[in-house]
Amino acid sequence: MNALELTAWIALGTAVACWLTSVLTREYSWVDRLWSVVPVVYLWVFAAHAASPRVTLMACLVTVWGVRLTLNFARRGGYAPGGEDYRWAALRARMPGWAFQAFNLGFIAAYQNLLLWLITLPAWTAAQHPGPLGPLDALATAAFLVLLVGETVADQQRWDYHRVRAAGGASGVLRTGLYRWSRHPNYFCEIGQWWVVFAFGAIAAGTPVLPTIAGAVLLTALFIGSTVFTESLSAGRYPDLDDYRRTTSALVPWPPRTAAPAAAGIVAAGAVPAEAVRES
Repeated sequence: MNALELTAWIALGTAVACWLTSVLTREYSWVDRLWSVVPVVYLWVFAAHAASPRVTLMACLVTVWGVRLTLNFARRGGYAPGGEDYRWAALRARMPGWAFQAFNLGFIAAYQNLLLWLITLPAWTAAQHPGPLGPLDALATAAFLVLLVGETVADQQRWDYHRVRAAGGASGVLRTGLYRWSRHPNYFCEIGQWWVVFAFGAIAAGTPVLPTIAGAVLLTALFIGSTVFTESLSAGRYPDLDDYRRTTSALVPWPPRTAAPAAAGIVAAGAVPAEAVRES
């Protein structure tokens, strides 16, 4: 069995396991819990089957991405019992039971696992075009690491802000740090890292016209949709969200359109109390 077939079978097995587990536990975040794990597995399967320093480099970079994202997800309580993403609960409340179960099977379990496989397929492309590393690989590596640092900083700023807010020291939406330039800088950096993974495949093949671009495109669409849905859920809870939307780019970091004055209760992300408070 070649690497492409093996990873496809792993993806299928993971999708079935996520669906069965969700049916048995009535929790629907099992794909979320594996989001930072299975791409690492796929990359190392490709690396193990390829005599390519480029694929090994890709696997190492995605491993660092996976470790960081796993640790961030764990500290937010994502792996704890009952650590279900609140968006699934919101969808369940809006949909008939049968419709949500169909959504669970078709989108949460099947489509998302397919997507996690698709975003790693540039490694398969790179494996089919082995060659030495060059300046473009160094540039792609630097871009990946910059985006990784950016996502780390954005997640930390959000974590710090939630701790302050849980302690009663802040209210409203986070509008400082990287969140002054983008409403979702962590999403932007996450998407960007997988476009860089695609770039490695394009460098190996010598062309960006590749079917493996589908993974990065579909991931971008998923995060854009997630942004719209998440903000629709937050609209009634944060009165300053409308102003934040008017002044701040949704994803791509960009200078605010107008200089909005700091709202009362909005604190700098670095202002953290001594005690740790779990993010709500």
